[in-house]
Formats: sequence, structure tokens, C-alpha cells
Amino acid sequence: MIRISDIKISVKYLADLDFLRKKTAEILGVSVNDILDVRIAKKSVDARKKSDVLYVFSVDVSLKKVSDEKRFLKRKNISYVKDFNYSFKKYSGRKRPVVVGFGPAGFMAALVLARGGAKPIVVEQGKCVEKRKKDVEFFWKNGILNTMSNVQFGEGGAGTFSDGKLTTGTKDIRQRMVIDEFVKAGAPEEIIYSAKPHIGTDNLIKMVRNIREEIISLGGEIYFETEMADFEEYNGALKKIICKKDGDVIEFDTDRLILAIGHSSRKTFNMLYEKNVGIEQKAFSVGVRIEHSQKFINNYQYGDFSKYLPAADYKLFTHLKNGRGVYTFCMCPGGVVVGASSEEGGVVTNGMSFYKRDGKNANSALLVGITPEDFKSAHPLAGVFYQREIERKAFIRGEGNYSAPVQTVGDFLMSRATVISENKFKEVFPSYRPSVFGGDFREIFDEDIYCSLQEGIKIFDSKIKGFADENAVMTAPETRSSSPVRILRNERFMSNIEGIIPCGEGCGYAGGIVSAAVDGIKCAEAVL
Repeated sequence: MIRISDIKISVKYLADLDFLRKKTAEILGVSVNDILDVRIAKKSVDARKKSDVLYVFSVDVSLKKVSDEKRFLKRKNISYVKDFNYSFKKYSGRKRPVVVGFGPAGFMAALVLARGGAKPIVVEQGKCVEKRKKDVEFFWKNGILNTMSNVQFGEGGAGTFSDGKLTTGTKDIRQRMVIDEFVKAGAPEEIIYSAKPHIGTDNLIKMVRNIREEIISLGGEIYFETEMADFEEYNGALKKIICKKDGDVIEFDTDRLILAIGHSSRKTFNMLYEKNVGIEQKAFSVGVRIEHSQKFINNYQYGDFSKYLPAADYKLFTHLKNGRGVYTFCMCPGGVVVGASSEEGGVVTNGMSFYKRDGKNANSALLVGITPEDFKSAHPLAGVFYQREIERKAFIRGEGNYSAPVQTVGDFLMSRATVISENKFKEVFPSYRPSVFGGDFREIFDEDIYCSLQEGIKIFDSKIKGFADENAVMTAPETRSSSPVRILRNERFMSNIEGIIPCGEGCGYAGGIVSAAVDGIKCAEAVL
């Protein structure tokens, strides 16, 4: 097939495959009947001119005559489509490998291992996604937390209850395999070609379940509600792992362990530290969730053309004079802010959208970058302690029940506490569950973080006029943007204990669903 790039079409038109077939024939100067097949390779929106918002397509085309395809290659926007092939070795080890954690890194590692004939054993301290969903919804409704089954822990990982963004900065060819496997498991086909693909929580739940079923069909075993509590090594090499399930001890003899434990696995981090596994501090970010009207974001980004387009998003960054970066992260169009706690006595927020993104509010993390210098400790887990302190301050101010503090942007910029009254929230009502209370973020964040957020909002208002609207709502704290530690590994992916393979976002080697899944594939390849 040949690929035609930079095809621009007004968003007013329904640019389906029939339309694109006719458009392609027009560009090539051939009859529609000369085209055998048309596939969308990429689709994005160009909204730089609010008076003329466009779809921009890349389209893959096959023609009846191969000779015709060759002559079109002389044009600068036409090229051959590169074939994608992914292959891996069959497993030759004697013992079954173990994967701990069943988020994107874990389930892709287990899938590759299963297809390689390794019959992996998967250990996940949370529940399967169907039961996990019930626990999460119960927490949001009643404020009663299950510390082993929540937004952070369970099948699918933390990304299951998010917007399901699949954008990534990685150029690794394995990302194509990740996307293909997600579609095969039930994700919408448009994630293959969308410039800003997302799945949504509703689709993620179905997709993860289907991947689990394939792993089992290939001989893999999955132990839910099972916690890795310890491991044994001999002469610096892994010998076995010790797990706990319902009070019983389960041991797995193995010499290969993929640690795909997620960025909130604090108990496991501590166990690894005590067992002298190489671990170091890592920079991450903290901040809040900020909510605006989705209608406002749509109108700002697309103007009068917003009625033709799905919910709009945004991405903002600035570098302050104090050396800190302030940025938006995991923006959820038409989404909600939810409780994402995993420890008793701590409040954590996150954003979530369903696939349709049809809610009234737009929300995004508004974060300030911090470094190990902020931890004021050389302890490898000092970043965990830093996160926990912020989370507990919010919990105490809310008098328990995992209620989260909120401030209007107007109050926040004036450095005054928000007092919730009957008419306090006008254009934007806080969506956080289980509940909110009027707060003052000076009671939660260091002054430097607080002032950086204030300055960042003012700068972002110059980029999106109305970002600093006094009626916008902020909910705190967002502390789990990425892992606070890095578990060290060498060029063979091994930690200082031979056989233990740190993997994914939790161990400091990824920054989102796709990059974590790619790292899971790479670690599985190392095992195979």
C-alpha cells in the first residue's frame, strides 16, 4: 500500500471511508474503481485557525495496478507503507517465570511470556477487574476504602480508572504491538489512527478481562488477592518468592521475576529496600485537579466548529523563575475527579473519563515538578514519605471519610480559604467523590509549591483565556502522577539480585499506559 499524508478536510464533513475513497481518487487523478482498499493511518485536528478547523488525515491506499503505485511515489506527501512484524523467541527456561502486578506492564509481559510458551504465573494483590470495579464504586459512594482493591491496586492497574490515554513519547516499535493487541482485546479500532487515542474506563475494563482470558488459555495462571510478601535468594540469585493469600502462605520456585508493581506499591517498595534490592529516589510531581466547564474548553479550542467535534482537550507547560516546572497532566475531557486513595488515612485524587467523554466538566492534573532535594532526606523511600505527608494533611483537614479539600480558583489566587455555601459553585460544581469540603491549600502544600501553582495558573490564563476564571474549581491533592522511586536494573534488565527484573511505571521506567506496556514487552523478551 501507499500512504498519502496531509489530506485536509473541513470538520463539517462526515469524513468516512467512502468520502476518503473519493478524496483519494481525486488527489491521485484516478477513478474510484481503480482503488482496491482505503484505510485511515492517522487522524488529527488542526485548530490553529478558529475560522477554519480541519481534520488532517494520512490514508493508506492500494491500487489495482502496482505500477501506478510506484509512479505516485515521486510526490513528497506519498510513500510506501512499512510492514510491521513482531516476533520473539520461545521460552527455554526450566522454571515458570512469575509476574507480580497486573497493570499494563504486567499484563503485556504475561501475554508475551504466554505466547512464548513460558506459562507464566501472575500474582496480583488486588481483585479481578469485575470485583475491583465494585470495590471502587463502593468507596466513591460510602468513603469506605479497601486497601487491597481500589483505584491504584487490582487488575488493569491505576490506568483502568483514568481517561485511558494512549499518547506516548516513546518511539519504540513495540508500541504498535501494544495498540494492535488492545484493539484485538476490544478497544475501539480508532486508537490505531487517532493522533490522541484514548480508551476510557468503560472500554479498559472489558479489554483487560479479554487479555486475562487469553493468558489463561495459553497455560498461564493468575492469582488475584495474593500479595508478594518476600523472596529468597542464593548467592545473589533469585530462588523463590513467598506470597500470602487469605492468611495462607504460597511459595513459587522461580528464577525469573518481573516486578510490574505500580507506582503506589509502597509496602512492596519497603520490602525490597529491607531486602537490599537496589532502589533510589526519583523526581515526580504534586499538585491538584482543576475543573472547568467542558463547554468553555470546547469553545476556546474549536470556536463555532466545536459542535462538529468531540470534547476538546489541552496540554500546558511553563518553566518558572524559581526553577520549577508547572504543567497539566492526564487531562480528562468530559470527565470527573475521583478518590484514588490506597492507604488508610490519606486523600488522593485522580481524573477519569468514559469513552464518550460526555460529562459537563473538563478536569486535568495541575502539577508542580519536585526533585529529591525537596525530600530533605537521603532515604531511598523519602519520596514516599513526602507524598504520604501531603495526603495525610488533606485527610486530617477533612475529618476522615476521604473527603477532599476544594478551592475555587478565585479564592486560591487570593490566598483565602473557600467556604462552601448554597450558591458557592456556579458554572462548575466539584465532581470529586466521595465528598468535598471547603479548604485552604496552604494547609497542605509547602509555600513554594503553593506559590508555584498560583503563578502557573496566571501564566496558563495567557494561553487559554479563562483558565484562571474565579469559578473554576480545584481539588487536592494529586500526588501519584508517577513513581517516587526507581528500582535499579542493568542492561540485561536485572536488578542487583539476578532474576529480579524491575518493570514499568512503578519501578521508574515508564510514564503512562503505552510506555508501561512497551516496557513489559521488553522485560518479557529478556526472560524469553
